[in-house]
Amino acid sequence: MAVPDRLRLKLLAKTDPRPIRRGAPWIYANQLALDRRAKALAPGTIALLQDAERRDLALVAVNPGSKIAARVLDRDVTAEISRDWLAARLAAALELRDRLFDAPYYRLVHAEADGLPGVVIDRFGEAAVIQPNAAWAEVLLEDLAGALRDVTGVRTVIKNAGGRARALEGLGDAGAVLSGAADGPLPVPMNGATYMADLTSGQKTGLFYDQRPNHAFVAGLARGARVLDIFTHVGGFALAALAGGAAEAMAVDASAPALELARRGAEATGVADRFETRQGDAFEALTALGEDRAEFDVVICDPPAFAPAKPALDKGLRAYERLARLAAPLVAPGGTLVLCSCSHAADLAAFRRASLRGIGRAGRAGQLIYTGFAGPDHPQHPHLAESAYLKALVFRLLP
Repeated sequence: MAVPDRLRLKLLAKTDPRPIRRGAPWIYANQLALDRRAKALAPGTIALLQDAERRDLALVAVNPGSKIAARVLDRDVTAEISRDWLAARLAAALELRDRLFDAPYYRLVHAEADGLPGVVIDRFGEAAVIQPNAAWAEVLLEDLAGALRDVTGVRTVIKNAGGRARALEGLGDAGAVLSGAADGPLPVPMNGATYMADLTSGQKTGLFYDQRPNHAFVAGLARGARVLDIFTHVGGFALAALAGGAAEAMAVDASAPALELARRGAEATGVADRFETRQGDAFEALTALGEDRAEFDVVICDPPAFAPAKPALDKGLRAYERLARLAAPLVAPGGTLVLCSCSHAADLAAFRRASLRGIGRAGRAGQLIYTGFAGPDHPQHPHLAESAYLKALVFRLLP
């Protein structure tokens, strides 16, 4: 089959093409021969990537203004990146989720790991939220939304344009309802609880599906327990624990709108009488609870990314250590401490060391009984460490 006539980009002679041939999805600006014409390309342009010897490697989406200057779309250089191509990728992603879940509430597309680099799509029944975090997806957003409706049957499609990733791509922050209507928060069943997801004004896409298996594990430990959930967002671990039989739960978050959604979720779950919220800074709340000598059987800390990139790693690890140091004294003897990190820059070993330092500085010792990761609707790309971002450590603290 003839290769369509496309703009060609070439790797620098010093750039080893083998990682790309083996599946690496990103090509950085300092790995490419970017002449004046290439630097002038519109973000999102599709090009043919070649090695220094002009041997074809892959079709890539180009963004000369980004550190990630090219993202691999297809290793078939004869492919046509079209609505049909998008539909085929979406259908493959849907087939996996249909096997994993019995209800349409999940992450449908996890970016590079699902063959759609920079694209995140979360599904909420008949609604879906797209985060087009790469320029090529912004350019093809209409086709992407149309293919999404065709493949899944969703009626409402919302564009979420928040987050650091879009800023790094030079993209704007204006969200939009692309089709259907967003009439308020939607109920989402998960782990026996009902969460309320605000798809237009909430954080990220409205709900964090990635913690689903970790919520379930902790809920199993929380039967009859007093639970403290720090950085709860819209109910997080707390609602799952209450649905699993926890005696009571206190949920702490800085966001008043998130806590209101958490309260509505508690009502929908039928556990409002055992659910308490506290608004405020997490570190200040932990300090105040410590001064009051409060005690809980299960304490969970699930913060936002303290180390979203390598330059923030040292500061982020100190924050994780401090969080563990403040949380550990609140755990009853023989109780459970859950510490989470969604910072891809802090790998599992570094996060575990920081957590153990904090626990030790609090004068506590424990057993590590569980290490959790994101659920299977957040598959890891084997050549992209960033896709293995979520870690959850569950400790039993000794008497």
